[in-house]
Amino acid sequence: MTARAGEVSVVIPTFERASVLPRALESVMAQTHSPAEVIVVDDGSTDGTSELVERGFPGVRLLRQENRGVSAARNRGIGACEGEWIALLDSDDEWRPEKLQRQLSALQDHSDLRICHTDEIWIRRGRRVNPRQIHAKHGGWIFRHCLPLCAMSPSSILIHHSVFEEVGLFDEDLPACEDYDLWLRICSRRPVLYLDEPLVVKYGGHEDQLSSRIWGLDRFRVQALEKVIRGGALSQEDRDAAGAALLEKIEIYLTGARKRGKNREVEEYEAKRAKWSEELARWRRGVA
Repeated sequence: MTARAGEVSVVIPTFERASVLPRALESVMAQTHSPAEVIVVDDGSTDGTSELVERGFPGVRLLRQENRGVSAARNRGIGACEGEWIALLDSDDEWRPEKLQRQLSALQDHSDLRICHTDEIWIRRGRRVNPRQIHAKHGGWIFRHCLPLCAMSPSSILIHHSVFEEVGLFDEDLPACEDYDLWLRICSRRPVLYLDEPLVVKYGGHEDQLSSRIWGLDRFRVQALEKVIRGGALSQEDRDAAGAALLEKIEIYLTGARKRGKNREVEEYEAKRAKWSEELARWRRGVA
């Protein structure tokens, strides 16, 4: 289907968050630039999420699926979008009213760019907190800023549909760090526009967050880095930086695995470290 020029589609994946989803949806409805469509993908919720959307938000397009994870839910929504621009919003976050308008205006002034993200406000357990310097946001060619951790918030993104056609969707095989993986793929190929305005409110600290339920998240960052290095789109400088980040994250995961007595994982990642150390050294010598 041909994307409708200039129009914005909003995708909200959700699972068991009927208590907070209305806040996210109301923030979309309050936008000074109204999106052309709002798509909620209910990823197998059992808490009445679908009924809540149908009853309280009749203008929203509701898609249901069996529980397959946030990446599959986002991808289902993205695949159903009809707008030229796609905005993602996690169901526990909210937007400031001028968020879409400010991004679209900025992108009109930078017509060569296809991705825009913004600053954000963090709320943890009901209190505002200040992010650390490592979480500072950036614009331009930010690939190397993406290496330590996720450099853009999905809830802040406005992205042209063609970018997904170029680099692919979220990796459904990753149970976590799927956004880290996608930003690496995108930012290795394209610059991004950054608005230094807090246009998103992110809520954290709740028990159902993946970061609080899954141990050893760096194993998924390792997978993402291996993928982008193997992808062949990196300059020599970016490949060297990605290789250094890869070895660092392997070491972090090894430290945690040793502490937990996970001997099989220790053996696997020691072998992985040796293989990548040799391969990266060979590339630096110009052998590969």
